Amino acid sequence: MALTLVEASKLSNDTLIEGVVETIAQESPILQRLPFVEIVGNGLTYNRENVAPTAAFYDVGDTWSEDTPTFTQITATLKVMGGDADIDNFLKSTRSNVQDLEAAIVQLKARAVRSLFDDTFVNGDDSVDAKSFDGIDVLCPAGQTVSMGTNGATLTLEKLDELVDTVKGGKPDLLLMSRRTRRGLNVLARTTGTFLEADRDEFGQMLQFYDGIPIGINDYIADDQTVGTSDDCTTVFALQVGEGGLLGLTAPGGLTVERVGSLETKDATRIRVKWYASLALFNTVKLAKLVGVRP
Repeated sequence: MALTLVEASKLSNDTLIEGVVETIAQESPILQRLPFVEIVGNGLTYNRENVAPTAAFYDVGDTWSEDTPTFTQITATLKVMGGDADIDNFLKSTRSNVQDLEAAIVQLKARAVRSLFDDTFVNGDDSVDAKSFDGIDVLCPAGQTVSMGTNGATLTLEKLDELVDTVKGGKPDLLLMSRRTRRGLNVLARTTGTFLEADRDEFGQMLQFYDGIPIGINDYIADDQTVGTSDDCTTVFALQVGEGGLLGLTAPGGLTVERVGSLETKDATRIRVKWYASLALFNTVKLAKLVGVRP
């Protein structure tokens, strides 16, 4: 069963891990909504549907034709991400009365892991860095790409609707964009005499919606992409998450906090924050992107 990272952390008896996961998910719209499934082993091999089967009308006595869907076998491999945090024993002993120094340092390291995941979720390319996994920019096929034009253009509601409609089998679960694009969308909505819907998420933060679809901000979607002769373009992604669409993969236990112990060369204790994770796209029509969005 697939669970979001926050829901999965509630099954842990480690209050530190639960607190760390809630902290990083609060700052990431991706980790708030992307479900993860635990896999045993170092990867998952699955079949991605290419061509759907067809049906037809027949007269009595007609010869029925047969066709079957075609699939491509894909393997998503878990990748290792994380970092070590050293806590000075003197500072821990003398300053923990002000705040829990260990918890503060672990949370800062966990935020670094979250930033790495958010970046790789969009820009990851294992052909460039074999240690990382493919992000949605690489996973999205050409047939699911909507363009603003040869040299890009300013965002329009018509193009955003086209992006939404490119995702098949229901509305997207998330529209992911840069802060610049979100500002432009707000201006566009006000210019047309409408406003984006707003509500609070489960963490009490304000969240905007377009046509009922949550809008997520990702600071790793570049605003200086080159499209044709324009070098000030960006991309908007639309995605459906879940076991039939985009799904996170994780080793059993998810994100973990491991106490390495005392160090030999200095008076400090080391804690390791680590996560074995990856992405799988089970159906290409569940992911689409709009390229060439100019300011």
